[in-house]
Amino acid sequence: MAKTATGSGTRSRKRPSARANPRRQAAPPGQAPARPRLSNKAYLAELRRLQIELVKLQEWIRHTGLKIVVIFEGRDAAGKGGAIKRITEGMSPRVARVVALPAPTEREKTQWYFQRYVAHLPAAGEMVLMDRSWYNRAGVERVMGFCTEAEYREFMRSVPEFERMLVRSGIILIKYWFSVSDEEQERRFRQRIEDPTRRWKLSPMDLESRTRWVEYSRAKDESFRYTDTKQAPWYVVNSDDKKRARLNVIRHLLDLIPYEEVAPETIELPPRQPDDGYIRPPLNEQTFVPELY
Repeated sequence: MAKTATGSGTRSRKRPSARANPRRQAAPPGQAPARPRLSNKAYLAELRRLQIELVKLQEWIRHTGLKIVVIFEGRDAAGKGGAIKRITEGMSPRVARVVALPAPTEREKTQWYFQRYVAHLPAAGEMVLMDRSWYNRAGVERVMGFCTEAEYREFMRSVPEFERMLVRSGIILIKYWFSVSDEEQERRFRQRIEDPTRRWKLSPMDLESRTRWVEYSRAKDESFRYTDTKQAPWYVVNSDDKKRARLNVIRHLLDLIPYEEVAPETIELPPRQPDDGYIRPPLNEQTFVPELY
Protein backbone atom coordinates (compact mmCIF):
# COMPACT_ATOMS: atom_id res chain seq x y z
CA MET A 1 0.00 0.00 0.00
CA ALA A 2 0.99 3.62 -0.28
CA LYS A 3 3.43 5.30 2.03
CA THR A 4 1.91 8.17 3.98
CA ALA A 5 3.75 11.40 4.68
CA THR A 6 4.65 12.06 8.32
CA GLY A 7 6.64 14.68 10.14
CA SER A 8 9.88 12.71 9.81
CA GLY A 9 9.43 11.36 6.28
CA THR A 10 7.30 8.45 5.11
CA ARG A 11 5.98 5.28 6.57
CA SER A 12 4.56 2.23 4.84
CA ARG A 13 1.97 -0.23 5.96
CA LYS A 14 3.25 -3.68 6.83
CA ARG A 15 2.67 -6.03 3.95
CA PRO A 16 1.27 -9.52 4.60
CA SER A 17 3.89 -12.21 5.08
CA ALA A 18 2.53 -14.09 2.07
CA ARG A 19 3.97 -11.27 -0.05
CA ALA A 20 7.44 -12.83 0.23
CA ASN A 21 6.26 -16.18 -1.13
CA PRO A 22 3.03 -15.67 -3.10
CA ARG A 23 2.95 -19.30 -4.22
CA ARG A 24 1.83 -20.23 -0.69
CA GLN A 25 -1.05 -17.77 -0.50
CA ALA A 26 -3.88 -20.12 -1.44
CA ALA A 27 -4.62 -23.69 -2.41
CA PRO A 28 -5.92 -24.48 -5.91
CA PRO A 29 -9.69 -24.34 -6.47
CA GLY A 30 -11.43 -27.35 -4.98
CA GLN A 31 -8.78 -27.93 -2.33
CA ALA A 32 -9.30 -24.88 -0.13
CA PRO A 33 -12.01 -24.96 2.55
CA ALA A 34 -15.27 -23.45 1.40
CA ARG A 35 -15.74 -19.88 2.56
CA PRO A 36 -18.99 -17.91 2.75
CA ARG A 37 -19.70 -15.51 -0.06
CA LEU A 38 -18.88 -11.89 0.63
CA SER A 39 -21.91 -9.72 1.21
CA ASN A 40 -22.37 -7.14 -1.50
CA LYS A 41 -22.04 -4.36 1.09
CA ALA A 42 -18.69 -5.65 2.37
CA TYR A 43 -17.45 -6.24 -1.17
CA LEU A 44 -18.33 -2.75 -2.39
CA ALA A 45 -16.82 -1.11 0.70
CA GLU A 46 -13.49 -2.90 0.28
CA LEU A 47 -13.52 -2.38 -3.48
CA ARG A 48 -13.98 1.35 -2.93
CA ARG A 49 -11.07 1.44 -0.50
CA LEU A 50 -8.80 -0.41 -2.91
CA GLN A 51 -9.84 1.73 -5.87
CA ILE A 52 -8.82 4.84 -3.92
CA GLU A 53 -5.41 3.21 -3.43
CA LEU A 54 -5.26 2.51 -7.18
CA VAL A 55 -5.71 6.23 -7.85
CA LYS A 56 -2.77 6.91 -5.49
CA LEU A 57 -0.75 4.34 -7.43
CA GLN A 58 -1.80 6.04 -10.66
CA GLU A 59 -0.48 9.40 -9.48
CA TRP A 60 2.79 7.78 -8.38
CA ILE A 61 3.14 6.14 -11.81
CA ARG A 62 2.61 9.51 -13.47
CA HIS A 63 4.88 11.32 -11.01
CA THR A 64 7.82 8.90 -11.28
CA GLY A 65 7.46 7.75 -14.90
CA LEU A 66 7.00 4.07 -14.07
CA LYS A 67 6.27 1.67 -16.94
CA ILE A 68 4.04 -1.26 -15.98
CA VAL A 69 2.59 -4.20 -17.91
CA VAL A 70 0.01 -6.42 -16.23
CA ILE A 71 -0.96 -9.60 -18.10
CA PHE A 72 -4.30 -11.31 -17.45
CA GLU A 73 -4.56 -14.88 -18.69
CA GLY A 74 -6.85 -17.79 -17.91
CA ARG A 75 -9.63 -19.90 -19.33
CA ASP A 76 -12.71 -18.36 -20.91
CA ALA A 77 -15.14 -16.92 -18.30
CA ALA A 78 -12.45 -17.03 -15.61
CA GLY A 79 -13.12 -13.40 -14.64
CA LYS A 80 -10.25 -11.58 -16.33
CA GLY A 81 -12.37 -8.86 -17.91
CA GLY A 82 -14.33 -8.18 -14.72
CA ALA A 83 -11.14 -7.77 -12.72
CA ILE A 84 -9.65 -5.42 -15.32
CA LYS A 85 -12.83 -3.33 -15.29
CA ARG A 86 -12.71 -2.92 -11.50
CA ILE A 87 -9.05 -1.91 -11.66
CA THR A 88 -9.47 0.72 -14.35
CA GLU A 89 -12.94 2.17 -13.73
CA GLY A 90 -11.63 4.79 -11.28
CA MET A 91 -8.35 5.44 -13.08
CA SER A 92 -7.42 7.85 -15.85
CA PRO A 93 -7.36 6.20 -19.31
CA ARG A 94 -4.31 8.34 -20.02
CA VAL A 95 -2.39 6.36 -17.41
CA ALA A 96 -4.08 2.95 -17.29
CA ARG A 97 -5.10 1.53 -20.64
CA VAL A 98 -6.42 -1.86 -21.65
CA VAL A 99 -5.06 -3.83 -24.60
CA ALA A 100 -7.22 -6.65 -25.98
CA LEU A 101 -5.97 -7.52 -29.45
CA PRO A 102 -8.10 -9.41 -31.99
CA ALA A 103 -6.82 -12.32 -34.04
CA PRO A 104 -3.73 -11.35 -36.05
CA THR A 105 -4.18 -10.06 -39.58
CA GLU A 106 -2.59 -11.80 -42.54
CA ARG A 107 0.17 -9.17 -42.49
CA GLU A 108 0.77 -9.60 -38.76
CA LYS A 109 1.09 -13.35 -39.24
CA THR A 110 4.20 -12.72 -41.34
CA GLN A 111 5.86 -10.51 -38.69
CA TRP A 112 8.01 -11.44 -35.73
CA TYR A 113 5.52 -12.96 -33.32
CA PHE A 114 5.99 -10.38 -30.54
CA GLN A 115 5.93 -7.40 -32.92
CA ARG A 116 2.26 -6.51 -32.63
CA TYR A 117 2.48 -6.60 -28.83
CA VAL A 118 5.58 -4.42 -28.67
CA ALA A 119 3.60 -1.57 -30.26
CA HIS A 120 1.36 -1.49 -27.17
CA LEU A 121 4.06 -1.48 -24.49
CA PRO A 122 3.91 1.48 -22.08
CA ALA A 123 5.79 4.74 -22.24
CA ALA A 124 6.90 6.44 -19.04
CA GLY A 125 3.97 7.13 -16.74
CA GLU A 126 1.72 4.40 -18.17
CA MET A 127 0.28 1.10 -17.00
CA VAL A 128 -0.93 -1.34 -19.67
CA LEU A 129 -3.35 -4.11 -18.72
CA MET A 130 -3.38 -6.90 -21.30
CA ASP A 131 -6.59 -8.91 -21.57
CA ARG A 132 -4.78 -11.91 -23.01
CA SER A 133 -1.33 -11.42 -24.44
CA TRP A 134 1.51 -13.09 -26.32
CA TYR A 135 0.58 -16.21 -24.34
CA ASN A 136 -2.12 -16.88 -26.94
CA ARG A 137 0.55 -18.92 -28.69
CA ALA A 138 1.00 -21.14 -25.65
CA GLY A 139 -2.77 -21.56 -25.19
CA VAL A 140 -5.39 -21.25 -27.88
CA GLU A 141 -2.94 -21.36 -30.80
CA ARG A 142 -1.29 -24.46 -29.41
CA VAL A 143 -4.52 -26.30 -28.59
CA MET A 144 -6.50 -25.30 -31.68
CA GLY A 145 -3.65 -25.88 -34.12
CA PHE A 146 -3.30 -22.23 -35.16
CA CYS A 147 0.49 -22.48 -35.03
CA THR A 148 2.94 -25.15 -36.09
CA GLU A 149 4.92 -27.27 -33.67
CA ALA A 150 8.07 -25.41 -34.73
CA GLU A 151 6.44 -22.02 -34.08
CA TYR A 152 5.29 -23.18 -30.66
CA ARG A 153 8.72 -24.47 -29.66
CA GLU A 154 10.37 -21.27 -30.85
CA PHE A 155 7.90 -19.27 -28.75
CA MET A 156 8.73 -21.30 -25.66
CA ARG A 157 12.44 -20.69 -26.20
CA SER A 158 11.97 -16.99 -26.92
CA VAL A 159 9.41 -15.78 -24.38
CA PRO A 160 11.57 -16.06 -21.22
CA GLU A 161 14.32 -14.00 -22.84
CA PHE A 162 11.78 -11.57 -24.32
CA GLU A 163 10.34 -10.97 -20.86
CA ARG A 164 13.75 -10.65 -19.24
CA MET A 165 14.56 -8.03 -21.89
CA LEU A 166 11.41 -6.09 -20.96
CA VAL A 167 12.33 -6.20 -17.28
CA ARG A 168 15.92 -5.11 -17.98
CA SER A 169 14.55 -2.16 -19.97
CA GLY A 170 12.78 -0.90 -16.85
CA ILE A 171 9.29 -2.31 -17.34
CA ILE A 172 7.55 -3.80 -14.31
CA LEU A 173 6.01 -7.01 -15.68
CA ILE A 174 3.28 -8.76 -13.69
CA LYS A 175 1.52 -11.92 -14.91
CA TYR A 176 -1.78 -13.22 -13.50
CA TRP A 177 -3.45 -16.52 -14.30
CA PHE A 178 -7.15 -16.66 -13.37
CA SER A 179 -7.97 -20.22 -12.36
CA VAL A 180 -11.62 -21.32 -12.64
CA SER A 181 -13.04 -24.79 -12.00
CA ASP A 182 -14.83 -26.85 -14.63
CA GLU A 183 -18.12 -26.58 -12.72
CA GLU A 184 -17.92 -22.81 -12.26
CA GLN A 185 -17.00 -22.22 -15.90
CA GLU A 186 -20.02 -24.24 -17.00
CA ARG A 187 -22.28 -22.24 -14.68
CA ARG A 188 -21.00 -18.96 -16.13
CA PHE A 189 -21.38 -20.22 -19.69
CA ARG A 190 -25.01 -21.15 -18.97
CA GLN A 191 -25.60 -17.68 -17.51
CA ARG A 192 -24.32 -16.16 -20.73
CA ILE A 193 -26.56 -18.36 -22.83
CA GLU A 194 -29.63 -17.38 -20.81
CA ASP A 195 -28.88 -13.64 -20.46
CA PRO A 196 -29.46 -11.65 -23.71
CA THR A 197 -27.15 -8.86 -22.47
CA ARG A 198 -24.26 -11.27 -21.94
CA ARG A 199 -24.75 -13.78 -24.75
CA TRP A 200 -22.33 -11.86 -26.96
CA LYS A 201 -19.53 -12.86 -24.56
CA LEU A 202 -19.91 -16.53 -25.57
CA SER A 203 -18.10 -17.27 -28.84
CA PRO A 204 -17.87 -20.50 -30.84
CA MET A 205 -14.24 -20.68 -29.68
CA ASP A 206 -15.41 -20.61 -26.05
CA LEU A 207 -17.69 -23.56 -26.70
CA GLU A 208 -14.94 -25.45 -28.46
CA SER A 209 -12.63 -24.88 -25.51
CA ARG A 210 -15.06 -26.81 -23.29
CA THR A 211 -14.49 -29.92 -25.39
CA ARG A 212 -10.72 -29.55 -24.97
CA TRP A 213 -10.52 -28.87 -21.24
CA VAL A 214 -7.71 -31.35 -20.59
CA GLU A 215 -5.71 -30.14 -23.59
CA TYR A 216 -5.89 -26.59 -22.27
CA SER A 217 -4.81 -27.80 -18.83
CA ARG A 218 -1.82 -29.54 -20.37
CA ALA A 219 -0.92 -26.45 -22.41
CA LYS A 220 -1.12 -24.18 -19.35
CA ASP A 221 1.04 -26.49 -17.24
CA GLU A 222 3.69 -26.79 -19.95
CA SER A 223 3.69 -23.02 -20.42
CA PHE A 224 4.30 -22.48 -16.71
CA ARG A 225 7.27 -24.87 -16.79
CA TYR A 226 8.97 -22.68 -19.37
CA THR A 227 7.81 -19.20 -18.41
CA ASP A 228 7.38 -19.09 -14.62
CA THR A 229 10.75 -17.41 -14.15
CA LYS A 230 12.39 -15.48 -11.34
CA GLN A 231 12.28 -12.26 -13.37
CA ALA A 232 8.66 -12.73 -14.52
CA PRO A 233 6.80 -15.18 -12.28
CA TRP A 234 3.18 -16.22 -12.67
CA TYR A 235 0.66 -15.41 -9.92
CA VAL A 236 -2.41 -17.65 -9.81
CA VAL A 237 -5.74 -16.10 -8.81
CA ASN A 238 -8.42 -18.47 -7.52
CA SER A 239 -11.41 -17.05 -9.37
CA ASP A 240 -14.40 -19.29 -8.65
CA ASP A 241 -15.61 -16.47 -6.39
CA LYS A 242 -15.51 -13.39 -8.61
CA LYS A 243 -15.77 -10.83 -5.84
CA ARG A 244 -12.96 -12.31 -3.77
CA ALA A 245 -10.83 -12.75 -6.90
CA ARG A 246 -11.19 -9.07 -7.81
CA LEU A 247 -10.30 -7.87 -4.34
CA ASN A 248 -7.39 -10.31 -4.06
CA VAL A 249 -5.82 -9.36 -7.38
CA ILE A 250 -6.16 -5.61 -6.73
CA ARG A 251 -4.63 -5.95 -3.26
CA HIS A 252 -1.82 -8.11 -4.63
CA LEU A 253 -1.11 -5.63 -7.42
CA LEU A 254 -0.91 -2.78 -4.90
CA ASP A 255 1.44 -4.81 -2.69
CA LEU A 256 3.73 -5.69 -5.60
CA ILE A 257 4.39 -2.12 -6.72
CA PRO A 258 6.01 0.17 -4.12
CA TYR A 259 4.37 3.59 -4.31
CA GLU A 260 3.93 6.73 -2.26
CA GLU A 261 0.99 9.06 -1.99
CA VAL A 262 1.52 12.19 -4.05
CA ALA A 263 -0.08 15.21 -2.39
CA PRO A 264 -2.82 16.50 -4.71
CA GLU A 265 -2.85 20.09 -5.82
CA THR A 266 -5.33 22.34 -4.08
CA ILE A 267 -8.34 22.93 -6.33
CA GLU A 268 -10.58 25.97 -6.03
CA LEU A 269 -13.57 26.61 -8.25
CA PRO A 270 -13.30 29.97 -10.02
CA PRO A 271 -16.31 32.32 -9.94
CA ARG A 272 -18.78 31.92 -12.77
CA GLN A 273 -18.69 34.59 -15.47
CA PRO A 274 -21.22 37.31 -14.61
CA ASP A 275 -24.27 37.90 -16.80
CA ASP A 276 -23.44 40.56 -19.39
CA GLY A 277 -26.94 40.79 -20.82
CA TYR A 278 -26.59 37.99 -23.37
CA ILE A 279 -30.02 36.68 -24.45
CA ARG A 280 -30.10 33.00 -25.39
CA PRO A 281 -32.34 31.65 -28.17
CA PRO A 282 -35.76 30.20 -27.27
CA LEU A 283 -35.82 26.57 -26.07
CA ASN A 284 -38.42 25.66 -28.71
CA GLU A 285 -35.75 26.13 -31.38
CA GLN A 286 -33.85 23.13 -30.01
CA THR A 287 -34.61 19.42 -30.38
CA PHE A 288 -34.68 17.62 -27.03
CA VAL A 289 -34.53 13.92 -26.22
CA PRO A 290 -38.03 12.81 -25.12
CA GLU A 291 -38.25 12.47 -21.32
CA LEU A 292 -39.80 9.02 -21.08
CA TYR A 293 -38.43 8.21 -17.63
